[in-house]
Amino acid sequence: MRICVYAASSRQCDQVYHDAAYRLGALLAGTGCSLVYGGGSAGSMGAVANGALSVGGEVVGIIPRFMADLEWGHAGLTRLELVEDMRERKHRLLTGSDAVVALPGGCGTLEELFEAITLKRLGLYFNPIVLLNTRNFYAPLQTFMMQVIGERFMNPEHAAMWSLVDSPEQVLPAIRAAPRWDENARDYAVVR
Repeated sequence: MRICVYAASSRQCDQVYHDAAYRLGALLAGTGCSLVYGGGSAGSMGAVANGALSVGGEVVGIIPRFMADLEWGHAGLTRLELVEDMRERKHRLLTGSDAVVALPGGCGTLEELFEAITLKRLGLYFNPIVLLNTRNFYAPLQTFMMQVIGERFMNPEHAAMWSLVDSPEQVLPAIRAAPRWDENARDYAVVR
């Protein structure tokens, strides 16, 4: 399986986030999964890559040229691919992935997550989306998304597009347990 991981580059957040990211990378790679992520060396991005690399995993980073010019890229990856901009990066991260895992993060992580959810809603992405809820980070987002559904901006079926798990050990079971998104998702993409 090729797992797309969205993660933050912040070095200032609590170490527990980096520890969870490292564990996740090691767990995924230890079961033969390859990781594709944003290519950074700092924060949870670097930690998830280092975790996977520590057990000999394949890690592909996709990084915009301007970030590489700033030397933000991880030098020890299996492969670091340069792209022109953030838009191309997001497209390449999702293309060919068998699942998405969103670690806690800031606006960049959230943007990537919401793009994946939007594409799933429109029937353009069909694979599992798992949010790693370290320190209950995604609980407010889950509450908000239920409000979005309750206020009829999305349909009740859309709540099944993602799942929350509390530990890295629960990520792979959640991916494996997730039903494939309905090929007819466009039939209920519009709120009814």
